[in-house]
Amino acid sequence: MTYKGSFIVVTLAAAVLCPVLQTVAQSASTNLPAPMDWTAGQDHQNMMDQLGIKNLRPGADGMNSQAANYQNTDEAKANPYPKLPDPLTLKNGQKVTTPDMWWQQRRPEIVEDFDREVYGRVPANVPEVTWEVKSVTHTNNGAVPVITKQLVGHVDNSSCTNITVNIDLTLTTPANAPGPVPVMMEFGFNFRNFAGFGRNRPGGTNAFRGFNVLGGAVANWQQLCLSNGWGCAVIVPTSYQADNGAGLTKGIIGLCNQGQPRKPDDWGALRAWAWGASRALDYFETDPAVDAKQVGIEGLSRYGKATIVTMAYDQRFAIALVGSSGEGGAKLSRRNWGELVENLTGTGEYHWMAGNFLKYGGPLTPGDLPVDSHELIDLCAPRPVFISYGASTGRPGVEGTWVDQHGSFMAAVAAGPVYRLLGKKDLGTPGNYLTDPMPPMNTALIDGDIAWRQHDGGHTDAPNWPTFIKWANRYIHSPMQPM
Repeated sequence: MTYKGSFIVVTLAAAVLCPVLQTVAQSASTNLPAPMDWTAGQDHQNMMDQLGIKNLRPGADGMNSQAANYQNTDEAKANPYPKLPDPLTLKNGQKVTTPDMWWQQRRPEIVEDFDREVYGRVPANVPEVTWEVKSVTHTNNGAVPVITKQLVGHVDNSSCTNITVNIDLTLTTPANAPGPVPVMMEFGFNFRNFAGFGRNRPGGTNAFRGFNVLGGAVANWQQLCLSNGWGCAVIVPTSYQADNGAGLTKGIIGLCNQGQPRKPDDWGALRAWAWGASRALDYFETDPAVDAKQVGIEGLSRYGKATIVTMAYDQRFAIALVGSSGEGGAKLSRRNWGELVENLTGTGEYHWMAGNFLKYGGPLTPGDLPVDSHELIDLCAPRPVFISYGASTGRPGVEGTWVDQHGSFMAAVAAGPVYRLLGKKDLGTPGNYLTDPMPPMNTALIDGDIAWRQHDGGHTDAPNWPTFIKWANRYIHSPMQPM
């Protein structure tokens, strides 16, 4: 059985396209130019040429403390642009005073700015996805009997048959559930296709789960979810969009552009990864084992960035655990600490963002951005968001300073007014993002709908999962949980 759509149409067709449809698809794309096969450097230069940018400022160096551009860790120098965009002031200067003004006027303005300048636009011609259940396995995860489905989302490539895109997804639900269960979905890694580290320091936001993850013995997140009566899912974002600039003419971004380079406001990998998560949620809406109104999203590092982007753009997701997302995620981009905007505009990470984002590492500055990460959190409102980090200093193996834990804490504080406007609770601090002190290590702020915890370990959210589940149980309810 397959499931088709970007909103789902259930079909009884076989997963393999029939020969007639294949012939039509091939003839429709016969006259297309061959997909570009550029390096990241060539693609990056093309975008600079489109934007008329001659030079970009170098990013911070997170490894060599003797380098002239070594990362700043001096709080006195960390806020060169202390004034943030006001999420409750319209572009015409009018104050937003009601929830209706937020939903009808201000929120669309913020979405437009993120679309155009930061993460890029999802194109109107994005193709449909047909879901195929490849296998169903009855087994145990720990002490919990489970049913695991391996799924593949086949993306319609009739517009460009030279590019094939599939979405890898695994769904595990408790076998003895009396009804549909909530599901937490993680942006996961496929280490079989892992070619090496990114260019930042270990523990930076391009590091991978499973490396430098000091944090103590904690049950894995799947077991925690299953023992709580939830299901768990893993989507592999690099199965449908590569994590490099050379892949921008391939994957779902390349398919929509028929293998040609992006325009400046086209989507980057973060927005594409979020699109894939939304297509997985489309499938969950058709699966009777899943309560699709109670699906959460989680990810770490670069996938922490993808997590908060997913939560911001798709209001069907019920809750989010945002792990160590740093620059491009929950961290304020106006901060001068650790990883910078200029790191994300270089050839190693620019593919995460819209092409227009390069402007803020060259002719413009981070202070010129029309939006910042507190407003990304606000796009999640009124839904609950948990922001997770590890330790910046302490014993060997801690997360380090590159991710700027304080910058994300400041963003969480600054996001509070929108949550309050919508009748929800903020982080629970006095409310001044410049002066509110961070809580001690391992001390959770979980009384509000924005939550925070910084554990004393490394680049992982594993030590914060038990606290997240305790907090999330206020919002997410399983038929297997005692009421």
